Amino acid sequence: MSLFQLILVALIQGLTEFLPVSSSGHLILLPSLTGMQDQGQAIDVAVHIGTLFAVILFFWADVRIAAGGMGRLVRGKVDTQGARLAFHLAIATIPVVIFGLILKLTGIDALLRSVALIGWTMLIFGLVLYWVDQKGATMKTAPDWSTKDAFIMGLWQAIALIPGTSRSGATISGARQLGYAREDAAKLSMLMSIPTIIASGAALGADVLGTADMQLAKDSAIAAAFAFVAALLALSLMMRLLKSVSFTPYVIYRIFLGIALLAFAYS
Repeated sequence: MSLFQLILVALIQGLTEFLPVSSSGHLILLPSLTGMQDQGQAIDVAVHIGTLFAVILFFWADVRIAAGGMGRLVRGKVDTQGARLAFHLAIATIPVVIFGLILKLTGIDALLRSVALIGWTMLIFGLVLYWVDQKGATMKTAPDWSTKDAFIMGLWQAIALIPGTSRSGATISGARQLGYAREDAAKLSMLMSIPTIIASGAALGADVLGTADMQLAKDSAIAAAFAFVAALLALSLMMRLLKSVSFTPYVIYRIFLGIALLAFAYS
């Protein structure tokens, strides 16, 4: 794979993983619309690792609290802020793990990679995000995150396994529908991505284990590094913009891209 394609894949993954515009949809579209070769699962694992380190670094204060509570959670105690956060992150991850296994074992995941499907999900879930963002109340903040809300947001995250839906877009939609303020909705969505990326990375990594060579390892390192930088920039930009603007700019992008993809698919 050329250096240009490696960097392009890494930048697409890094910039779109945490913005509500669907990273998986964009990565599927890249070879479909440009004729480039598919980047393969090893590079997918690498760019996921890059974005994982980015979100951990950006939300390090919260990650440290959750990590500190893991010990008490393992002992069956959910009596501290860290243990509660770790518990809720685990609850929010259960639906996506179960749904992901079902899609993989049944082979349905391979059927969900069409341009038409991505066009529809990009458009429909963009409109869903706009509706809940405009109509949603702002009565809750991140510290109000409950077990029930974590599970509901986990269901939204599971739906996002359909390409074009957007993991961050779906979970933010779920949080806004539950009444969380924009910044808090985004923060919870980003924290939820950590165990989800670890789970998906482990699943992908198991498939490529033992097939990597030195050149692939170098390509993966380059992809991971660029994905890390791009994801960190995207996170910083979105969290800063949410202090003054809504999610509407991302919705507009999704609508235009969805319409363009549908026109391309049905032409």
